[in-house]
Amino acid sequence: MTDSPRSASATGPASTSSPLRVLHFVTGGFSGATQVAVDLAASGAQEAGMQTLLVLRSKRSTEAARVQALRDRGLDVELVPGWSHLATLWALWRVCQRWQPHLLVAHGFPEHLLGRWAGWWARVPVLVQVEHNSRERYSPWKLWQARRLSLHSARLVGVSEGVRQQLLKLGMPAEKTQAIPNGVNLAPFASAGERDWAQRQPGIVMSARFARQKDHLTLLRALALLKARGLRPSLLLAGSGKPGYRRRAEAEAARLGLRDQVQFLGHHAGMPELLMSQRICVLATHYEGMPLALVEGMAAGCACVASDVAGVSEVLQSGHTGLLVPENDAQALADALQKVLEDEDFGARLGRAARERALQEHGLDLMRQRYAALFRSLAAPLSR
Repeated sequence: MTDSPRSASATGPASTSSPLRVLHFVTGGFSGATQVAVDLAASGAQEAGMQTLLVLRSKRSTEAARVQALRDRGLDVELVPGWSHLATLWALWRVCQRWQPHLLVAHGFPEHLLGRWAGWWARVPVLVQVEHNSRERYSPWKLWQARRLSLHSARLVGVSEGVRQQLLKLGMPAEKTQAIPNGVNLAPFASAGERDWAQRQPGIVMSARFARQKDHLTLLRALALLKARGLRPSLLLAGSGKPGYRRRAEAEAARLGLRDQVQFLGHHAGMPELLMSQRICVLATHYEGMPLALVEGMAAGCACVASDVAGVSEVLQSGHTGLLVPENDAQALADALQKVLEDEDFGARLGRAARERALQEHGLDLMRQRYAALFRSLAAPLSR
């Protein structure tokens, strides 16, 4: 890749007297990054003086029905090919040339590299990176690209303070980095406070795509340890992801004799109701940015148990709003789950405290307000 001979701010839309146009570019794999981009695009579409376009990088797991569902919500959605980086760059450059955004917001890895290259070459005035994980696969070449692009980006956003700190460790300019925590739509969880703990099923829910990042296998091994102790809670695994990782989890459940306790639900549209019907939400993971699924568990009033990794440890206060256990430690995870299963009062207290924190600090409206303020501040010089 070669540099453009002119700065991205040298050409392109010169004024925001017309509606501020914000293009969000993200994976079409429907990850947490996709959800944040969707939420921001939907919010912008409803805001006076702003237009949004959501561009998804097509993947094998991109489901046409889910894309259509976004369009049915009134979102302007386009897909670009994902079979090669060059194809993605060319298609996104053409979208930028046609749509002429004032801001291009590139979410996730490697999309934030591809998106900013295309936006820079298309002379989009303002480029924004949103980093969604605390651990990404930066090869020396990709790290060079990220540092190079940071010079031409207006802001580098981490979805938690832990992610922002990781950006700094990677050598990104401190004056351009900031943290904006993720938020979730709290409305579907409005009745969670009325769900009596005793009436909930004493089961476990984990909502996570099947991928290298997530640690379904450790959770299954913890469930086997509980079974040996005479505890047999149900485990509901919601999420799609890569078929190979799901097959490994299914094989492990069979090997451990857990077929009668574990259900593989796939993509589950009714997550709020599912979470509110159960007592425990687990997030077993190797790394995170700022886990939306865990925040939803909190909003649902579940007792939350999660791996103690960057991003997660900012959300849960162990012993108060949930329990944190060492990463990849089935014994510690089983011990934490046993405590919640056997001490109903303790579990209920955790659920109430988790819900209170979610309501106060992790609402979608707060996240939207922070991003909208950022976008308008970055676009303000364009109207001068």
